[in-house]
Amino acid sequence: MKERVWTPLELLRWTTEYLARKSFHNARLNAELLLAGVLKCKRLDLYLQFDRPLGATELAEFKARLRRRARREPLQYIEGTAAFRNLSLVVDPRVLIPRPETEVLVGEVLRWAEARTGVAVLDIGTGSGAVAISLATEGADRISRVVATDVSPDAIQLARANAASAGCTVDFREGSVYTPVRGECFDVVVSNPPYVAESERGELDAEVRDWEPEAALFAGPDGLSVLRDLVQNAPVHLNPGGLLALETGSGQTEIVAELIRGAGGFAEPRTARDLAGRARIVLAAYRGRE
Repeated sequence: MKERVWTPLELLRWTTEYLARKSFHNARLNAELLLAGVLKCKRLDLYLQFDRPLGATELAEFKARLRRRARREPLQYIEGTAAFRNLSLVVDPRVLIPRPETEVLVGEVLRWAEARTGVAVLDIGTGSGAVAISLATEGADRISRVVATDVSPDAIQLARANAASAGCTVDFREGSVYTPVRGECFDVVVSNPPYVAESERGELDAEVRDWEPEAALFAGPDGLSVLRDLVQNAPVHLNPGGLLALETGSGQTEIVAELIRGAGGFAEPRTARDLAGRARIVLAAYRGRE
């Protein structure tokens, strides 16, 4: 019996139905992205070659990717890259997949730095290096030094490789929160820390809960254990006139703002909203100890 010949259009139809039966949202989009990765083209360019037969090697690679996606492995891990602002970052299960919310965090720091020069930045919980590398590349004329820390040696290894690919200099250090920078001060302390409460584990999507690193997601019973440390010890590591910029979980901004008020030495905190209009970023200028 003659083996079936698959074209991109036929494969997309079959895969869309298959993923829809498995309750995937945006089944067609998933199918298109999986196939575009195999054919190394843009998603919309698939339709310029919709009727050409796929080769055996292409089909085998597509089937392998589809099996991974059917297990709810994130598309970014399957592809091995994630887009973040102007960057294409290598990602795998060693690090959290960069989110659009964190692009807003970077934008706020860059705006703050616009009228300044020689800015020294500390990025805590760097993961893939998304924040640190974006600040080092986009703010090269204003930011003179970027130090980035992470508790995970695997994350540090991956972030260093991403920085090398981006052609920028970041000082990566392994350790928890401020431990790697004892005795040092910066103009900016920025962080996208873990902020999910352990009690919310069951509410996360399977592809987040089952694939992304727990240490980058969960922060104690209320999700605030790392944020508390970040706020309480920020005055020790911020120069007067500096900035504390933190990403928080949904519903945590006012709690974090109150922690900042209690820490002393900060101006009144302000919040910034993510692309969905939710308050997610807390920023506060450090005036210094009175």
